[in-house]
Amino acid sequence: MSTPVKRRPGSNKKWAKPALIAAGVVLALLILVLAAQWFTGLDSVKAWMQKYPGQSELPASAPVGLPAWLGWQHFLNMFFIILIIRSGWMVRTSKKPSGHWIRNNKGLIKTRNSPTKITLDLWFHLTLDALWVLNGIIFVIVLFATGQWMRIIPTSWDVFPNAISAGLQYLSLNWPTENGWVNYNALQLIAYFVTVFIAAPLAIITGIRMSGAWPKNATKLNRIYPIGAARMVHFPVMLYFVLFIIVHVTLVLATGALRNLNHMYASSDAVNWWGFGIFAVSLLVMTAAWFAARPLFLRPIASLMGKVSK
Repeated sequence: MSTPVKRRPGSNKKWAKPALIAAGVVLALLILVLAAQWFTGLDSVKAWMQKYPGQSELPASAPVGLPAWLGWQHFLNMFFIILIIRSGWMVRTSKKPSGHWIRNNKGLIKTRNSPTKITLDLWFHLTLDALWVLNGIIFVIVLFATGQWMRIIPTSWDVFPNAISAGLQYLSLNWPTENGWVNYNALQLIAYFVTVFIAAPLAIITGIRMSGAWPKNATKLNRIYPIGAARMVHFPVMLYFVLFIIVHVTLVLATGALRNLNHMYASSDAVNWWGFGIFAVSLLVMTAAWFAARPLFLRPIASLMGKVSK
């Protein structure tokens, strides 16, 4: 006769709350979809959406297509931001540092004060931040030099009603017809603008405030911009990037994966497997970097820039 399996008290309750939350989210989404389908079926709303189909017209001088440099920038940005999120989470949640790093106070950069000892995770996070910022500066410079800025910066006020129209179309599951090779829909345009010109600068200025590079003796400056305010903004900005990546990847795969991946990785408007192949290789590189971001591999690299201790 088999012995009955004893369950620990509260084992079922452990999953009850997450299950209820998930069920509530699914139910809320279903209600929103049904409401959007009813709303967009009204004659007055149909007429309004014909006027604002979801896409704002670009200036006549706007470039067509996505150049190769933009594909490289897209990969590097994704590579850095994924590792930044990983290292930032480690900095926030790690209770026992895997090591410490201290900058050598010699060479080209010298300071009067003693260098600050930081954890290896924080060194990795700050190093990635510096590379990400450098990549971002290059991206913005080339973006304006080539005219590609017109694709992600609103140039007309009708972008806002068009964004609402695009949002209603997504929500009603009657997704907008688009051609990202020529023009993003208004909701995409606003999302890219917020990510590049609002979220990224917020991540930078709050990160600098929390880093050792910030002057600790600047009493007046620290009172105007306290570190607590930077922390309150920095973490939500990280969550925004996580949400943006999830939505972005989902829509890329759900709205014509081969063509969209060709736009981003092969600089082509064709429908073939080249872009997917390059995307797959980039995923392998990012996955390898994710698992290689461990003390065993980080210590030798960090020791080139300072002293590492366990």
